[in-house]
Amino acid sequence: MSRDFPGHADSLGLSSASLPLLRDMIHERLGLFYDEGRLETLADRLAPLVVERGFTAFLDYFYLLKYDESASEEWARVMDALSVPETYFWREIDQILAIAKIVVPSLQQAHPYTPLRIWCVPCASGEEPLTVAMALEEAGLFGRGLITIDASDASPAAIARARAGRYRERSFRALPPNLREKYFRAEGDAWVPTDALRARVTSHSVVNLLSPGDVSLHAHAPIIFCRNVFIYFSSGAMQRVIRQLERETPTPAYLCLGASESLLKTTSRFELEEVGGAFVYVKRGSDAGRELT
Repeated sequence: MSRDFPGHADSLGLSSASLPLLRDMIHERLGLFYDEGRLETLADRLAPLVVERGFTAFLDYFYLLKYDESASEEWARVMDALSVPETYFWREIDQILAIAKIVVPSLQQAHPYTPLRIWCVPCASGEEPLTVAMALEEAGLFGRGLITIDASDASPAAIARARAGRYRERSFRALPPNLREKYFRAEGDAWVPTDALRARVTSHSVVNLLSPGDVSLHAHAPIIFCRNVFIYFSSGAMQRVIRQLERETPTPAYLCLGASESLLKTTSRFELEEVGGAFVYVKRGSDAGRELT
C-alpha cells in the first residue's frame, strides 16, 4: 500500500506501537480480525478517527474505547470505518432463487398460519434484502402468507443508507434490466425502490453479530442470509455466532453463507445441502433449537 495514502497513520504522525492492543479489542468486540499482514489496513481506516479526537497515538484511542463514557457512540464510528460496503443487486442469485423457489414454499405449506421470517445480516446498503424481496415477489410468494424481511448491519452508516434506499448504476450491474424497470424509479441522479418493494423489507436495525442480545432478537428466523461477513472473522468469532444460531434458530433452519465461506472446518448442526442447484446450510432434527412457531 502506498505510503502517501492520505489516511495512512505514518503520514499523520501517529504512534502505532500499541495498534495490536486495539486490534485485539476490536476482534473481541466485533469479531473482525486483522492479522499482522493487515495491521496497516486497520491503521489506515482508524487513523482519521484517532486524529479527529486530537490523539497522537493509537494507545490513546484504545483507552477511549475501553474506558470512556462515550465509548458506545465511538464504537459505532469504528464499525462504520471498518465496514466493507461492497454489494449489489442479484449478487450470488442462485442461492436466493433456491430459497424462493423451494424453501419458502415448503415452509409456507408446513406452517400456513405462521409468519415466515427472513433475516439478512449484514445487509450493507440494502441491496441484498431488496433482492430477496424481488425474488419472492417474482415467485408470487407474498400472496401466500405473511413474510417479514429484517435487514441488519453492524454499521449505523450502512443502515442509514439502506433506509434511504438511493442506488447508483454500480448497484445494478447484475440485475436484469426488466426488473430494474419494474421495481425501481429514477429520482435525480439515483434509482429508488418503488414504495411496494420498499415495504417488503420490514425493518432495519443495527446488530453486532458478537452481541448475543442483538442476535437473539432475530435468531428465531428460519431463513438467515449471513453472507460475506465470516471471511473477515476469526474462526473463533465465527464459531461463537454459529453456536448461538444453533441454539436459537427453529427447526428446520436454513443458513445462507457467501460462496467463499464454509463451515466445513467447524463442528456444527448446520449441514451443507444442495437445494435447487445451490448450496445452503440446513439445521434439521428436533433435539436442539426449537420448532417453528
